[in-house]
Amino acid sequence: MGRARSAFVCENCGYESPRWLGRCPGCGGWNTLAEHVETRGRDRTELGSSSPVSISSIKSAGDTRASSGSGELDRVLGGGIVRGSLVLIGGDPGIGKSTLLLQVCGHAGGTGKALYVSGEESAGQIRLRAERLGATPEGLFVFSGTDIGQVEQHIAGLSPDLVVVDSIQTMWDPDIMSAPGSVGQIRQCAARLLRLAKRDDVPVFVVGHVTKGGDLAGPKLLEHMVDTVLYFEGERFQSYRIVRAVKNRFGSTNEIGVFEMKGSGLADVVNASGVFLGQRSRMGSGSAVVPCVEGTRPVLIEVQALVTPSLFGSPRRTVSGLDHNRVCLIAAVLEKRAGLSLGSQDAYVKVAGGLEVTEPAVDLAVAVAICSSLRDRPVGEDAVVLGEVGLGGDVREVGRAGPRVAEAVRMGFRSIILPEGDASSIGDHDGFEAQGARIHAVKSVEEAFEAAIG
Repeated sequence: MGRARSAFVCENCGYESPRWLGRCPGCGGWNTLAEHVETRGRDRTELGSSSPVSISSIKSAGDTRASSGSGELDRVLGGGIVRGSLVLIGGDPGIGKSTLLLQVCGHAGGTGKALYVSGEESAGQIRLRAERLGATPEGLFVFSGTDIGQVEQHIAGLSPDLVVVDSIQTMWDPDIMSAPGSVGQIRQCAARLLRLAKRDDVPVFVVGHVTKGGDLAGPKLLEHMVDTVLYFEGERFQSYRIVRAVKNRFGSTNEIGVFEMKGSGLADVVNASGVFLGQRSRMGSGSAVVPCVEGTRPVLIEVQALVTPSLFGSPRRTVSGLDHNRVCLIAAVLEKRAGLSLGSQDAYVKVAGGLEVTEPAVDLAVAVAICSSLRDRPVGEDAVVLGEVGLGGDVREVGRAGPRVAEAVRMGFRSIILPEGDASSIGDHDGFEAQGARIHAVKSVEEAFEAAIG
């Protein structure tokens, strides 16, 4: 046992101070510093060799991955579960984190051994949920407890192929004199799980709670320690869920997987574009379809806009699923460069389906949707729009135009409106014109309006 140390730690960012402060110097939060008493001892756990070795003499482990039983989750992870990896998954309460991981454990327990550790549910409650999901193989073991030392002992005795800890906020180390869920406890428990995963070469999934702002609770160091960070997105009262990778040492970031919540658990959605466009209105104005790229996957989404006369002196700009400042910038460009009178109009812009989009390729679709709603003229039902809008009203190139157009043509869209540079780069090497597609190369937003709505 080491000596005790008292410090005041910010519950939001992990900033440490020797005395209490009303405002955290790290994140600026008020009344976020709480006292934590920790015991400081030397951790002699070794991850590998005790001396440096030449990288040329190290035997490569290869890119061996195990299937999670879900094609969508494998896509987000970069092709499957990597041995020795530590994966953190977060999301709002009730969105499906525990459901998905229990299904993964059920698949792993069918071919090997899997250990599901829960600090929030009893073994009987987990059994009831596993019966509903059809995840009751002989190789699935359940432990209900919160002592991280006991968890390590059970892992050493069982030697499972997969470990799930639900959740990291409920785990505690008796040597740390603070309550479970505190910054010190989360940091220490995560460090012990990381060492265990690397030392025993076992993949570990950890569930993390989120704050009101949607960020993972606990110190930001938690996200830096793990290999992969996944976020659940979507409304808990809707059937579709999106899992997004925001950090992945073994694959692409911003990759997404689409799931549908059913009575038997989360089911893969292979045709994501069909989901986001399934309820699209083909006759109304203010709607534009854009092929976005999420990670390595092109997905068609619908951008909707509603422009109405403002009842107040200052027009409103309400945005959902897009960056608010970027939409305001596009509206200013349309008023200055394209002559659209938006100064007395309220503008409401959203992405249908609950997807969050950040890439600039959606700019032109936002502009076309706003113009369509303002003029009350619908965009052609077989048209897709993509391109970045510059401050001069010009339309600029975007990356990976070929896969975007290919996905649009596959979904039945035949009028492709895109920047002139992208149109010349894709040419007709994929036979788009042979499939009936018409490529409209545009250089400005005015040309895009003419091609989209006439």
